[in-house]
This record gives sequence, structure tokens and C-alpha cells, in this order.
Amino acid sequence: MGRLEYTAVGLGSAIREKKIGVLEALETVLVQIKEKEAALHCYVTIDEERARKTACEVQKRIDSGQLTGPLAGVPVALKDNLCVRGMRTTCSSRMLADFVPEYTAHAVEKLEQAGGVIIGKTNMDEFAMGSTTETSAFGVTRNPHHEEHVPGGSSGGSAAAVAAGECFYALGSDTGGSIRQPASHCGVVGMKPTYGTVSRYGLIAYGSSLDQIGPLAQDVTDCAAILEAISGHDEKDATSLQRSDTDFLGALAEDVKGMRIGIPRDYFSDGLQPEVREAVMAAAKELERRGAVLEEFSLGLVDYAIPCYYTIAAAEASSNLERFDGIKYGYRTKDFEGLHEMYKKTRSEGFGAEVKRRIMLGSFVLSSGYYDAYYLKALRVKAMIKKAFDDAFSQYDLLLGPVAPTTAPKLGESLNDPIQMYLGDIYTISVNLAGLPAISVPCGKDSAGLPIGLQLIGNRCQEKTILRAAYTHERGMRSND
Repeated sequence: MGRLEYTAVGLGSAIREKKIGVLEALETVLVQIKEKEAALHCYVTIDEERARKTACEVQKRIDSGQLTGPLAGVPVALKDNLCVRGMRTTCSSRMLADFVPEYTAHAVEKLEQAGGVIIGKTNMDEFAMGSTTETSAFGVTRNPHHEEHVPGGSSGGSAAAVAAGECFYALGSDTGGSIRQPASHCGVVGMKPTYGTVSRYGLIAYGSSLDQIGPLAQDVTDCAAILEAISGHDEKDATSLQRSDTDFLGALAEDVKGMRIGIPRDYFSDGLQPEVREAVMAAAKELERRGAVLEEFSLGLVDYAIPCYYTIAAAEASSNLERFDGIKYGYRTKDFEGLHEMYKKTRSEGFGAEVKRRIMLGSFVLSSGYYDAYYLKALRVKAMIKKAFDDAFSQYDLLLGPVAPTTAPKLGESLNDPIQMYLGDIYTISVNLAGLPAISVPCGKDSAGLPIGLQLIGNRCQEKTILRAAYTHERGMRSND
């Protein structure tokens, strides 16, 4: 039984037309997992029994006419920080190695209502802290295009699983580029929606003001269908938006005529790999050829984005992760004398090095005497970055640039130099600070055969504009192949 050459929407259509059964589609994915998982390690947990049971139930609902959506019956993988009732959810951390939630994330519930068949949980950087999926307590994930390279992170397991055919689509979370960057490195499509478009209920938090759940998929059509399925107001999430414009599939038109696209000069300065620059600019020229109006401009504040982001994200992480103390749930050290030692040893043993680094940084910037100097200053810079984007979108419909400065680095390179890993987020983190939507779509490969991603950034709640431009780019790429 070979790999099914369907996109998620294509498979959903084939299932509705009775060309293939839901269980048969699931079994082909499970075969792919058995063939590739030992080399790639995309998953932390695979629940075959639950998936098969769900597949049979979904098939009955499709046959009875209850389920008619584009994703009904399609196997999906979930990043391991999305809670699912009764399914182990670890955040790829020793701290939560045996945690089984009693509730399901809102976005996952929406997928289940749409007929999604959950295969299992994908590997990630521990508590989503990292850009390579190397900080996982359960081992590294490898890039399907070149196994000596990282898949990106922190949603690297989800991106690699989609690229390797170990699922038809996946959900990830994006705090500073954690969907878009692995999508770029693995040659798939990944989208971060406007903050609040998808409920964060059931997402184990890293940086609460920055986190957003989004899709990783094979093409832009899949991305639109998934986003349409998981969007919606949720009263359990105070930051959830009331939106009536989430019919994203309807936005897929091959038309960018008259669309004004700004290209920030700041995103094409020193440090950008020449092959990445060439591929991104070639994609820009193709959109121009199809009727878009391109213009270079200075976005500003790019050099301040990384210190601003890591100050705010680390501060929120130190607050969010204080609950993991060995008392209520999760890992607890075995040998201790007294409560204080139990806290200290539990957290020392349960958290990995990168998580500890960010907790300590966050605790420092929130501490007495440093709060004003660092955290409040970072909040002011965040507001300035949002203003810079507002000014840009008063002139342009979209912004265009690279996703990352380089293609996927080799395994081990980033862990030796954490600062270099942080600098790899330079083109993605401002989008999270401003709460904006953005997408990564493949736009070529480097000389080593590693994928390159094009980033399109939209104004708040303008996902449809992004999807239309991404769809036009994608169609152009296919016609040129």
C-alpha cells in the first residue's frame, strides 16, 4: 500500500465520492509512519486504536449525510501542546511525560466536529521553546528533505509529518514563527492567523499574548479549509475574537491585480542567505508579473524585535510555567526533604536547559529593580512595532519577505549557539508582537535541495488577502514546473 498522493481537501473529496474509505486512508498513513518514523521521529504519541475507532465512526456519519465538509475523514496530527481528553499530552517535556488531560482544546474539538481523524501528537521543542525541535525531551526530529538537517521549530514534528506523508495535515502553534519557520524548512504551507481568531483554550501556554494555533498543510487550499474549520469565537478564551469573515475557502482566487505589496528593505540586509534572497525576490517578481504593484520601503525597528520578543515571551513563560511544581500534576522528584527542596529538584530535573534559560531570563526581567528597565520598556517597543506595521498597512495590502535568513541548519549547529538560534526568528517574531496574520509558502530550494519559504504578512483580520496572494503564487509555481 503506497502513499496516497492527495492533499487534505483532495482526500476529503475522494472520501465523499466513495473512491476511498476513511479507514483505508488512515491505514495508508499508518503504513507511511511505520516506514519513516524510525528515521524522522515526527511523533511523540501515536494512538492507532483510537484513530481506527474514530475512522469507523466518521465513515458512518459521512455515509448518513451528517458530515459533508471538506476535511471529513481526513487523518490529522496535532502538536503535542494541544490537549486532547484521554490522550497523552507532553509538550515534549519530562515534566509532562505522563500527563493525560481531562479536556480537549477548542481548536481540536472543532476539527473533531468537522470529521478529523486524529492520529497522534507530534514532536516539538520543549514547551515550544526553540526553533529546531532539538530541545524535545524525547529526541530530535529530522528534516524529511535531508535527514542531517533540522525541520525547524517549535512545530517541527507537525511540519515534518506533513512533508513526509505521515499525516495529511497538522496543527501547530506559533509564538514567534513556530508554524511559519518549520513550514519553510520542510517545504509545506503554514499559517499564523490573527491573534484571537483561533481559541487558545486547551493550548498549553508559552507566551499568552503571542501564542496562536494554526495549520500546516500541503497547499494553500488545505490551509484555508483547516483555518475555516478551527476558527470561531470561544467564550472560554477571553482573547477570542468575534468574526463573521471566516469563509476562507471562498477567498481562493488567482488574482492579485492591483494589489499593493510592500517589500521591507530591512528584511533583505546582511545575514540573508543569497539563495533565499534570490528565491524570495523571484516570487515577488512573479506576483508583479501577474498584476501586483511592488514597492520597497523601510519598516523600521527590525533590530529591536528580537530583544523585545525574548523579553516579553520569557516573562510570560516564567509566569505560565510556575504551575509545574510537582504538586498538582506532572513530574515529581523522588528524593527530597521538605517542600522547598521538592520544588527545586522537581523543576531542575523536569525542565530541559532551554526552558530553564527562558524561565530564568523571564524571572529576571520581572524582578524588582529590573521590571521598568526591561519588561515595561519591551512593552513600549512592542507598541512601536505595532505602529510601524499600522503605518505600512496604510500604504500596502500585504508585506512580502523571507521566513528565515537561511535554509534549515544542520542538526546540532543551533544548540551550540542559542543566540544564533534566536536571531533565526528575526523575520517572524514582529508578526506575533503585532498580533498579525502571516503565511509561509514554498518558493524554491537551495543548492543542497533544502526548501525556501516566502512569507506574506497581512493586516489584522486580512487572512483572505494573504490567502489570495499565496494561492496565486502557488498556481504560478505549479505552472512554471
